[in-house]
Amino acid sequence: MQTVILAAGRGTRMGPLTTDVPKPMLPVAGRPLVDHTVEAAVDAGASRVLVVVGYESAVVEEHFADRDLDVPLSFVTQPEQRGTGDAVRRALGDLDDGPFAVLNGDALYDRSSLGSLYDTVPAVGSYRVPNPEAYGVLRTDGDRVAGVVEKPADPPSDLINAGAYVFPDEASDWLDVAESERGERELTDVLLRTCEERSVTPVPFERWIDVGRPWELLEANEWKLPECTAAVRGDVSEDAHLNGTVVVEPGAEVRSGAVIDGPAYVGRDATVGPNAYVRGTTLLGPRSKVGHAVEVKNSVVMADTSVGHLSYVGDSVLARDVNFGAGTNVANLRHDDANVRVTVKGERTDTGRRKFGVVCGPRAKTAINTSLNAGVTLAAGTRTAPGEAVTRDR
Repeated sequence: MQTVILAAGRGTRMGPLTTDVPKPMLPVAGRPLVDHTVEAAVDAGASRVLVVVGYESAVVEEHFADRDLDVPLSFVTQPEQRGTGDAVRRALGDLDDGPFAVLNGDALYDRSSLGSLYDTVPAVGSYRVPNPEAYGVLRTDGDRVAGVVEKPADPPSDLINAGAYVFPDEASDWLDVAESERGERELTDVLLRTCEERSVTPVPFERWIDVGRPWELLEANEWKLPECTAAVRGDVSEDAHLNGTVVVEPGAEVRSGAVIDGPAYVGRDATVGPNAYVRGTTLLGPRSKVGHAVEVKNSVVMADTSVGHLSYVGDSVLARDVNFGAGTNVANLRHDDANVRVTVKGERTDTGRRKFGVVCGPRAKTAINTSLNAGVTLAAGTRTAPGEAVTRDR
């Protein structure tokens, strides 16, 4: 099955994390998110893969230049992000005759369900959620899809569109759709036309994540990190302790007295300790530094980021080249036990998590003894003052 993977967007709902990197390139279990999508497609039966790129396209292309796959992979450029329908239309010239699949490059799909999707033409991936009003909800008529309703106030069901499609060959003639109210050409309009012309099957997915917001990047790592195979390729002190599934990449150093309770991933040339504690489901990116007596719990710490000594980071996402000064502490639990809320595109949004810390954009720096409240977002390049308590987005 020839497969188009959409990876052209910036991902504005990720806030400062995508300031200089496209959302599909955010790290999940030591690899970019889109790499997992490509791998799942190949395992499900993709005969070739076309990746549509746009925002910071060179970052995506450089990653796959060294990636060894069992099927051909090529790139198509969408110069302006004018919608998912427009993105697929850009790939038409590179598609062969016959059915084709379309996947979102910023989502995780379980491979067995994706294989079932590939065996069905035409089809759309479906998933049941407790909050369907936040998604495109599928309208069904018996065992077929009759349409899709975007973010309805009164959802017709809890069955949503998982953003995975298999279109018949003739759908290539239906991609020139009109612009929506958002000024974009939507792939869901192509799905609606397909529903009118053919019997479209909703294929249920056992597991699926739309990785659109910062806490969903944590969720993605909580899914994929436990699937890693424990491996020590770096230098681990005899006085350090690794428990559970822990990956230590080449050039990384786990120093004396450090304890890592997996699942955890220590990237290439990273350093942990001495006397640091890493636990929960934690990803430490390449060249990151976790200093003396630092505790990092259930977090994503991206490349070249440093967490200074005597600091605590819990349930947080730190972008590249962040620097936490000594004694920086992150609060990750509200005192009223309510879910933590985070600003997404200007609106305070429920994370669905009782525990969530902070989101830090690239090059943000905190001074010594900074306190960061639960749900705070620091924009790219933000600075704090010594001893400052930050309770609002900066």
